[in-house]
Amino acid sequence: MKLIECVPNFSEGRDQAVIDAITNEIAAVDGAELLDVDPGAATNRTVVTFVGSPGVVEEAAFRAIAKAAELIDMSKHSGEHPRMGATDVCPFVPVEGATMEDCVAIARSLAERVGDELEIPVYLYEHAAMEGRRSLAEVRRGEYEALAARDDAPDFGPAFNASTGATAIGARQFLIAYNVNLNTTDRRLAHQVASAVRTLGTATRDENGKIIKNEHGKTVFAPGRFQEVKGVGWYIDEYDRAQVSLNLTDSSVAPMHEVFEACREEATSRGMRVTGSELVGLVPLDAMLAAGDHFLTAQGRTTAIPEADRIRAAVMSLGLNEISEFDPTAKIVEHRFRGAVEGLVTNTVAGFADVLSKDSPAPGGGSVAALVGALSAALSSMVASLTFAKQGMEETKPSMEAAGRDAQTLKDWFLTAVDRDTDAFNGVLTAIRMPRKTDEDLVSRDAAMAAANLGATIVPLEVLEHSVEALDLALITARDGNPNSVTDAGVGAACALAAAEGASLNVRINLDGLEGGVSEIADRHDAALERARELGSEVAEVVEASLSSGVAG
Repeated sequence: MKLIECVPNFSEGRDQAVIDAITNEIAAVDGAELLDVDPGAATNRTVVTFVGSPGVVEEAAFRAIAKAAELIDMSKHSGEHPRMGATDVCPFVPVEGATMEDCVAIARSLAERVGDELEIPVYLYEHAAMEGRRSLAEVRRGEYEALAARDDAPDFGPAFNASTGATAIGARQFLIAYNVNLNTTDRRLAHQVASAVRTLGTATRDENGKIIKNEHGKTVFAPGRFQEVKGVGWYIDEYDRAQVSLNLTDSSVAPMHEVFEACREEATSRGMRVTGSELVGLVPLDAMLAAGDHFLTAQGRTTAIPEADRIRAAVMSLGLNEISEFDPTAKIVEHRFRGAVEGLVTNTVAGFADVLSKDSPAPGGGSVAALVGALSAALSSMVASLTFAKQGMEETKPSMEAAGRDAQTLKDWFLTAVDRDTDAFNGVLTAIRMPRKTDEDLVSRDAAMAAANLGATIVPLEVLEHSVEALDLALITARDGNPNSVTDAGVGAACALAAAEGASLNVRINLDGLEGGVSEIADRHDAALERARELGSEVAEVVEASLSSGVAG
């Protein structure tokens, strides 16, 4: 399924009834998932984020634009943020299974509909632009007040609509709306910092302080420190401070943490201090993890820690809690898609043991095998982290960092397999209980049984194969890790071998129920089990040698 994100910005941030009426239009479209509504009183603007399939997001966006046109009169609007319409911008962003071409098609289709049916001037921008005018800043130049006198016609709709203003509809990569807080109320100083880091840069001046113009009468700018960054400085009354307001249009080119550090340097050079920062709308998980890793590394700490701790490092270092609480489950895109963690893995240890001990066939041995695999990976990460921090073992830092990161990824995979195994077994039970009264029933039941049996075999097979990876990590940490933790690596190997042996049993018991592919699965099983046993023996030898030599303390 193709998933598209839409992030319309509406020119109303103070009247909650208007905001609710607009977002209710989105929520009413079947299949549209409203992820975030972020109003700002000073900017008098609300950033909305929702996702859905291509047809769904186009319909939801149209209804929201129509409602905004009905309720917002741009002739009476004012706010800190640049704007030109009731629905100021409406970008589409590819998320899962979707391409930029999909987003361009949606943007152009919606633009034509908005122009024709709602009689709103529409300017296409970024990847959706027909020709020229790709930059949003160029599309929005002069803002609402300059629309009536513009000499360039919109792509769709009338030349001017006094009530609705104009709307920019586009297709783009994920944009991070990011504000950096300063310990000043001087908007001018904030704008100096923004100019220094943004792509456009700073207006050049001659020796008399006069802005230099080119032969076409346009200001000459000295380029800023980053590409793919747009920015201004402003004063926010509700915060009683100035901010550097930035749009990071491609965080792979301009990472959030690097821009933050640049703002800090530019502020310091002007006698100011960065006190924190603020994310408007949602942020990709990769951007948060990259920031956390940057600051952890700068502090000489390992990044081979749980994902939540890496995010916490980013939040603390960027000061994202200064103005309002930063909730990762609400602000990180992937966390919103995942939803709340559910299933067996949410139990306490005692709770899981109690569930396991009851008179139900699931969870059973397969889930336990996955769980001990997770414990193995966790132990390898622990030993790697202890080695990373140990004085006198600095030469092992790169290998321990890599092993620890791999172990964290493997730990998370095994945890998902705990519930996957139980779900697979329950799928078999569901297929068994399907009706068998008619020939059609029998055909449906046979197909369901075949699929369920395959699933119940593949999950433990994957646990077995991943157990080999866990044993590889246990060997690395036992051989090269902190000698004081060699027995922990040994326990990790024992857990991984137990996971492999347990998963093997579950594969073998399900092989007879398969209709095809038995020989390929059996070959994968045999190869993985043989390697697991070899690695288990190698780790045991390393641990015993270390204990016998007295190296372990």
